[in-house]
Amino acid sequence: MSNRVRKAVFPAGGLGTRFLPATKVIPKEMLALVDKPIIQYGVEEAIASGIEHIIFVTGRGKGAMEDHFDISYELDATLERKGKKELLALSRSISSLARISYVRQKEPLGLGHAVLCAKELVGDEPFAVILPDDVIEAEPPCLKQMIDVFDERGGSVLATQTVEGPGISAYGVLAGSQDAHNVRIYNCTGMVEKPKFEDAPSKQAIIGRYVLTPRVFELLEKTTPGAGGEIQLTDGIMALLKEEKVFGYTFKGRRFDAGDKFGMLQATVEFALKRPEFADKFREYLKGLAL
Repeated sequence: MSNRVRKAVFPAGGLGTRFLPATKVIPKEMLALVDKPIIQYGVEEAIASGIEHIIFVTGRGKGAMEDHFDISYELDATLERKGKKELLALSRSISSLARISYVRQKEPLGLGHAVLCAKELVGDEPFAVILPDDVIEAEPPCLKQMIDVFDERGGSVLATQTVEGPGISAYGVLAGSQDAHNVRIYNCTGMVEKPKFEDAPSKQAIIGRYVLTPRVFELLEKTTPGAGGEIQLTDGIMALLKEEKVFGYTFKGRRFDAGDKFGMLQATVEFALKRPEFADKFREYLKGLAL
């Protein structure tokens, strides 16, 4: 068994109903944030964190996502013939980002089930899980920060952010205590899925990044499906807590919920303002709006 985190699983089999009608034929993961699909931001984060093998867990209607990360011979030939060297280099860079494998989730049976579908490709080694909806701007990358904690502490790591007020009810929330040596690490003793505000055990909300030991696969196989027949990843992690240490980690950086329409709009504005080719023009446009 390798102790290095070399593989990242991307659950991407969902229907994307929150973005209908756009997602009727376009995979949610392929919706553009400025000029790049949201899933590509997660892939680039994984690669920058030392990940060598990307595993997409897909479903029906995800062909556009697979094509995006493949070589497009026709497009490349056209760009080369027209002398568009920069665009050609951009197109080729996408297909050479990383080693990518695909596994099919035949039914949408929950996040835990999606992760379990990747068991054979991950094997007996620790791995990361990245939810494409969460686009995170951080330096060093959020996943790299988490892998460093995993290497230091030797237990699974869940990315968290502090959520104040009733908004905590939209998240899985950790129970436990702040680490005595590192204020960003939370020693987890349990978790509650979407608690009422008054029942939340802490302000530490779980977001879409995980570093997990392979033991979680065996525990997910034994997990009883909950509401809607779904296998929840949090149930597998709760079982893991009984055997191994699990840590929460409040990462340094900023998270955008690109799985929500308002969050996607926020991310679009923020990322556009960081693009040097049109940031000044876009900023002046925003200032001129009659708000």
